[in-house]
Amino acid sequence: MSLSFVIKEGFSSIGRAKLPAAITVAISFFALVLLGLFGTVSLSFFDVIQELRGRMEVELFLGDSISADQVADAAGQIKKIRGVRESISISKDEAAKTFSRDFGEDIVKILGSNPLPRSIKVKFLPDYAQPDSVRRILPALQRIVPGADIRYNQAFLGQIEQNARLFTLLTGGTGVLISLATIVLIGYTIRLAMYSRREKIRTMRLVGATGWLIGGPYIIEGALQGVLAGLLAAGAVYLCFDQLLYSYEPAIYKVLRPSALLVYPSTILLGLTLGILGSTLSVRKYLKAASRR
Repeated sequence: MSLSFVIKEGFSSIGRAKLPAAITVAISFFALVLLGLFGTVSLSFFDVIQELRGRMEVELFLGDSISADQVADAAGQIKKIRGVRESISISKDEAAKTFSRDFGEDIVKILGSNPLPRSIKVKFLPDYAQPDSVRRILPALQRIVPGADIRYNQAFLGQIEQNARLFTLLTGGTGVLISLATIVLIGYTIRLAMYSRREKIRTMRLVGATGWLIGGPYIIEGALQGVLAGLLAAGAVYLCFDQLLYSYEPAIYKVLRPSALLVYPSTILLGLTLGILGSTLSVRKYLKAASRR
């Protein structure tokens, strides 16, 4: 009985306060659109970061005293190290071919012999291709191949992590600010709705109505406003990415589309969450203040 009353009142509350509800939905819509766009770009950026991490390589250049069989055996041991995705042994002939492909010159014809050393190329899982993780793995590589000349682009790896941290701070901070603003806005609208019906609320308290029975409709009202704003925002983000971007920048669309597919339902869920949070905080604050009077 009380649950059906709460749900019915929650839906009817929006109808009784059309203008404040419309303003809240409109502003929440723009906030959620911004969050959706930020979320899509952020997820795509982190996909690119993971891709770059996956391409990072550590090369172990070996002396001539080590045989081809020993190189192959060392590559197999390295592959068993936690975090290593791939370990490839490269012979002197393969190194010469790579040199010829990269520089367009045959090093054997130039020098009369092949001075390039055997090597092992190590690739990591993206989550382990970070400065701290690589530094922890290097001693294990040295134990397997003592005396190897270990090289990797340390500056490039550090730059990737620096950019990832900076972007995380910027997008995370912006997202939090927009979310807080949306919660405050929805909460303010709910407080106005409760204040305009303060006499009804006072009467309900006098007859022994519980806090849930009084505040429940307003929480549902806030949730409905959040869901409506989320649905509209998801539709707007869809138009931006799957219509406009697909038509004018298909290359960028291919990069962003996987992230956008996750953002559509997330935007609706976020709208619902922010609506519930904003209305719950507002109801709790109003009822607490009213009980003191």
